[in-house]
Amino acid sequence: MQHSTVATLILSLAVGAAAQAATPGASTQPVQIQQIRNATAKINYGGKTFLLDPFLAKKGRYPGFEGTFNSSLRNPLVELPMPVKTIMNGVDAVIVSHTHLDHWDGGDHQHIPKAIPLFVQDEKDAKLIRDQGFTNVRILGEQTVFEGVQLSKTGGQHGTDEMYAKKPLAEALGKAMGIVFQAPGAKTVYVMGDTLWRTGVDQALAKFKPDLILMNAGDARMIGYAGSIIMGKDDVLRAYQQMPNATIIATHMDAINHMTLSRKELKEHVRQHGIQDRVRIPADGEVLKF
Repeated sequence: MQHSTVATLILSLAVGAAAQAATPGASTQPVQIQQIRNATAKINYGGKTFLLDPFLAKKGRYPGFEGTFNSSLRNPLVELPMPVKTIMNGVDAVIVSHTHLDHWDGGDHQHIPKAIPLFVQDEKDAKLIRDQGFTNVRILGEQTVFEGVQLSKTGGQHGTDEMYAKKPLAEALGKAMGIVFQAPGAKTVYVMGDTLWRTGVDQALAKFKPDLILMNAGDARMIGYAGSIIMGKDDVLRAYQQMPNATIIATHMDAINHMTLSRKELKEHVRQHGIQDRVRIPADGEVLKF
């Protein structure tokens, strides 16, 4: 009887520990997010290191995006905050939310290993990257698991309805996914991606209830069209109000010609609305730990 009681107690403790680890908000695994430049970030999550949207070119390598604000400026506008070798150190997998140049210039250099696990949104992007010589390209789905980390694809829209009503522009804007990171004992991270605030965003927020929201907030603009093609300062405020338990990390600023919102301007907006407690605006190279 005594042996049975001890065994039962051990089993009970083990089950309780597992349940605690699986409980949302029960954070026992630290999350680290390093802002690199533009939308490029290094995310340490669930014991793995992911490189998000690697745009690794030297300052001024490419012309500005035609048909966008400040297209006379060459991209990127600033240098990387560290050597590419340092950025790539320890990376287990790469995630490319879409293949616009400012999120993926991997075909133009040899910095990223050709055999590294690399996740994309669909077969079209997979083909493009495979044709660039990458051999381990995988399509991210709603429940993709990579070495204990669950990655979930979410929806969005990379521009206004007016823009998508014009076929050539709609094809140029294309599709862009968001990504949710989940693992037992870790805070849930939602990378919104290049999107406006659309139904897919609300659905992701309601379903996953993220603790950390990585938002592309540079308010990028096209010439001749009202509205933006990604989020801006009002969306940062909206996320703060709609998700009272989440921390918002604003990025995708100060590096590409068509961004119209700077970190400095967003910091002032955040200060005016008194939302500094849950909004982070990291500088290039800055590391955030949660």
